[in-house]
Amino acid sequence: MSAANALQTAVFARLSGDSALSTLLGPGGIHDRLLESPAHPYLRLAGIESRDWSTASEPGEEHDLAIEVRGPEGGNRVVQEIAARVLALLHDAGLSLAGQHLVNLRHEGTRTARDGAARGHVAAMRFRAVTEPVA
Repeated sequence: MSAANALQTAVFARLSGDSALSTLLGPGGIHDRLLESPAHPYLRLAGIESRDWSTASEPGEEHDLAIEVRGPEGGNRVVQEIAARVLALLHDAGLSLAGQHLVNLRHEGTRTARDGAARGHVAAMRFRAVTEPVA
């Protein structure tokens, strides 16, 4: 399993396993793909961009993880509450990754806005992770 896949799997498990987040989202509210006409609110693991982060002596990768929280029209408060819970679950989290060691996972920023095309609100979250393969 690649480091990016291991990271996504661990993040999905952490978010899916949290009862407070499940209460905010409702059943089936966490996705790792784009859905046609999903129920609001929902959370989507929007993508991971990875690059080499090796040192002279150790291999490693740096990952930019994008998470979107989407809510209905008038749902700015809802997406902010969900984003706050995601932040609490992931920032500095000690996740276990298959075949990888998670050096760190840090929140880089969140942008909330109204999405007129989708007729709702979105919180676009960015996280940065560094991984090293387990020897």
